Amino acid sequence: MDLNAFWGLVESSAAGASSQDDRLERLTAALAALPPGEVVEFAVRLDEVRRRVDTWAHWHAADLICGGLCSDDGFFYFQAWLVGQGRAVFEAVASSPDALAELPHVRLLASRGGVHAWADDDWPDWEGLDYVAAEAFDGDLEAELAARGLELLAWPDPVGESWDFADPAEIAARVPRLGALFGKVA
Repeated sequence: MDLNAFWGLVESSAAGASSQDDRLERLTAALAALPPGEVVEFAVRLDEVRRRVDTWAHWHAADLICGGLCSDDGFFYFQAWLVGQGRAVFEAVASSPDALAELPHVRLLASRGGVHAWADDDWPDWEGLDYVAAEAFDGDLEAELAARGLELLAWPDPVGESWDFADPAEIAARVPRLGALFGKVA
């Protein structure tokens, strides 16, 4: 499965879906209809794409959005949510985490006055995307990946420079639009 097919499956799961659970059901069904090798390739493509946003810069942006409540699991599920936004959004944010400030959902979250005002469904995460290939695969996906000499990310392993996520000067220098949106910079 090439990247175009990967993104096609991710994006087509959103068409007419009423929730992330609905998207997962659609995506699982679409994957289950494919040959097993394609399901494995979907998992590999998801891992490859996710690694592009497994950086300290992206974690910092996610932590800022989530009001400092972005654990390693939270960041891992944030990466999956970002994939779920589709290829165009993903590419923009992969290039610049500050592009998150332009996403309507992120702007909505900022307008709500903090994470304590968010409903559970508001959080920018999509944990279920991590399990969709395993659910669609007829057999043991992890064993199949291991047989191919592949090991997928199971938690964040960010690259790049880490810094103090709460430092207003760092926020202003690294994600100024996002910092302004969430009131972390003047």
